[in-house]
Amino acid sequence: MTNEELLQIIEQVAKEKVTELDLSNNQLMSLPPEISQLTNLTQLYLDNNQLMSLPPEISQLTNLTQLYLDNNQLVSLPPEISQLTHLTQLYLAGNQLMSLPPEISQLTNLTVLYLAGNQLITLPPEISLLSNLTVLYLAGNELIFLPSEISQLTNLTILYLHNNELIFLPSEIGQLTNLTVLSLHNNQLSSLPPEIGQLSNLTELSLHNNQLDSLPPEISQLTNLTELHLYNNQLHSLPPEISQLTNLRELHLHNNQLHSLPPEISQLSQIRVLYLHNNQLSSLPPEIGQLTNLTELSLHKNQLSSLPPEISQLSNLIELSLHENQLSSLPPEIGQLTNLTELYLHNNQLSSLPPEISQLSKLIVLYLHHNHQLTSPPEEIVEQGTQAILTYLQQQLENIQTNS
Repeated sequence: MTNEELLQIIEQVAKEKVTELDLSNNQLMSLPPEISQLTNLTQLYLDNNQLMSLPPEISQLTNLTQLYLDNNQLVSLPPEISQLTHLTQLYLAGNQLMSLPPEISQLTNLTVLYLAGNQLITLPPEISLLSNLTVLYLAGNELIFLPSEISQLTNLTILYLHNNELIFLPSEIGQLTNLTVLSLHNNQLSSLPPEIGQLSNLTELSLHNNQLDSLPPEISQLTNLTELHLYNNQLHSLPPEISQLTNLRELHLHNNQLHSLPPEISQLSQIRVLYLHNNQLSSLPPEIGQLTNLTELSLHKNQLSSLPPEISQLSNLIELSLHENQLSSLPPEIGQLTNLTELYLHNNQLSSLPPEISQLSKLIVLYLHHNHQLTSPPEEIVEQGTQAILTYLQQQLENIQTNS
């Protein structure tokens, strides 16, 4: 869009007292001072252009409630933006902002502020004055720390901080008690403050891809959590108190250094998905059988040599991955997992399968390759695939029943 075309649009919009204007995707490199004439606008879309700056005159658009500036090339904001005091939503994601003017604190009606994908290193303490914020997106910046003043944003329900360089969290984060979603993955966190336990309304907490080697017992207070992502850390153990997260549906613990699971894990009675692969587990507690709502259980790439018979109680299990362990045998009770559709057993040390596996009538995928000691079923049967294996095992089971 040429400057002339833009001026014509501004003149027409001003004349007609239009309240909404979409100028997105027009390769605009700058805005003319005449933009100040659009005093009736409540919504202005300027996203996906090439704007490097905003004219001070934008401050005249005092009726704006929504301003979209995503995906431009803005390196700074004019202090005059502070005069847009009716703004409730401000979108600035995907720019090149390195800092925010302290004056942004005057936008006290803001409820939504998108700043993801910029180059922010710090936040001004004055951000604490945006007391009506409910959603704050700060992902994909270069933040090393958060100002303690962030604790005053007590109406926040969603806080996205992933893909930054955070090395610690201020203890004051515990004051954001209305948070329901907190994303902190892809940072440099090595520990969590005990105060995180005060975020009792959290339903989703993502902490994957950090450097956590332990969890504070206070995490047990997050009793409304339904999803907890802790994979790709350096966790050696889980606090027994994790058992109090009784609303968890998904727990992602893969790619850590867990040597064992606390028996108390049995109390996570609502859990559907449990990812434990790529740890250092050598055994499972019998109590794992009490997680009867599990549909997915991933245990591959551990050091398991056997399974507890109690695994048979996981009657809703659909997918079970056990490959790349050190299993030499399986309990016959595995045949009771009648909803299983996928069973991965390759790269173990199995010499035979219990014939009871033939009772898994819904099984579609059964991987057995690279069990070099396996003689029952023999290799030629294994090569024919799942159905051939199940037929073979069914015959074995019938032979046993006939002879008994």
